Amino acid sequence: MSDRIQSNSRLRRTACWALAWMFLLQVTEISSGAYALGTAVGDMRQSASLSGGTSCPRLTRFDVSTPGAINRQWSTSLGTSPASIKTADRSPDGQLAEIETAIQQSLAAWTGVSGAALTAASLGTLQRTAAAAACTPTDGMNSICFNQQDAGFAFGVLAFTRVVTADTLGEQLSPSTPPAAFVGEILDADVLLRPGDPNTSFATPAALALNPNSYDLESILTHELGHSFGFGHSGVWRAMMFPFAPPPGQFTGTRPTAGAPDAQLSDDDRTGLRVLYPDPGDFTHSGAISGRVLPANPLALPVAPAGVTGVFPAQVVAVDSATGAVVSAVMAGWSCSNPGPAVFDGSFSLQKLRVGNGQNYEIYAEPLDGPVTLDNVIYNLTSLCRNSVTDPGWPAQFACTVPAAAAPFSARIRPGP
Repeated sequence: MSDRIQSNSRLRRTACWALAWMFLLQVTEISSGAYALGTAVGDMRQSASLSGGTSCPRLTRFDVSTPGAINRQWSTSLGTSPASIKTADRSPDGQLAEIETAIQQSLAAWTGVSGAALTAASLGTLQRTAAAAACTPTDGMNSICFNQQDAGFAFGVLAFTRVVTADTLGEQLSPSTPPAAFVGEILDADVLLRPGDPNTSFATPAALALNPNSYDLESILTHELGHSFGFGHSGVWRAMMFPFAPPPGQFTGTRPTAGAPDAQLSDDDRTGLRVLYPDPGDFTHSGAISGRVLPANPLALPVAPAGVTGVFPAQVVAVDSATGAVVSAVMAGWSCSNPGPAVFDGSFSLQKLRVGNGQNYEIYAEPLDGPVTLDNVIYNLTSLCRNSVTDPGWPAQFACTVPAAAAPFSARIRPGP
């Protein structure tokens, strides 16, 4: 998962699909999903006791049933020629303390969301290591590295997160790591920031004003930690999980002052976290809007594999009618019923919406035709479909193929049944 540099400009586009929808107060199962959230398909070549018995995509997330089980460490090895991290305090101890504060603030942005079961108590103590190459995908330690070279740093990539998930129950990275409790469990998540580049540096919030050509360390870390907790990318402008970094010298989101360590999440980010880590005691965010996005003219669907009956994909957005704020967005396009596989019928499900007297939403659909494209929000098509091409020996009854992205059509909105 990676981020590319882009300025804060966006061409607003009109929705180009017919939208059929219905309103639900509560749902009990995720039957369709957003590429803003990671998914994984269980290995159906294995027995049902290992695969879970279904080829439906499952959300990727940590097991938060045990307090303190999500371990964390960061490497104190920092590039010095050139310096990749700029801090206000230049003393060795002060520099490390300032960077660690930025890390803790970035973690707190995700663990402080009401209605989510991911809390500060879910995390283990943040440790330090002097090893430069501490981001190893097989050690089960969730690490942050500032001075580790990696082939993932392609042109324009400021940072990326490498996430390893289980596709069978009981899967282990090594004999010393705990077994997976469910398909989709995150077993290892490492964040790497671009090192040793004379044209790229990062600054803590306290140092950003004096280093306007540096990228905001806290915005980058908060975004990448979102990936580590199970997010993909969001197509919502100004969301923390938007696929492009803010320009040098700028923050993601609105902050009280230029140096305030307060990397803001958007409502879309918070809603996604509640879906990934639902709190069974949260009755405030229990609403859902679901339906299908269909072409006004079915013949407009591109040539696609059998089973494609709806638009794939479309971004469906829920807006608070009173404030005009975007509260949630998902990528429509598929649904799945056990034992699977996924079918591409244009389904969407906006979940974990606030309910209450006078709470109303307006929804619209828009294409992924720029600046955010399908490639920006979903990088691994096998997270929705697996088949004999992606996985030799894959059972035919559980195979599917992700269709090509649909082109825009003319728009109209009609109520569903």
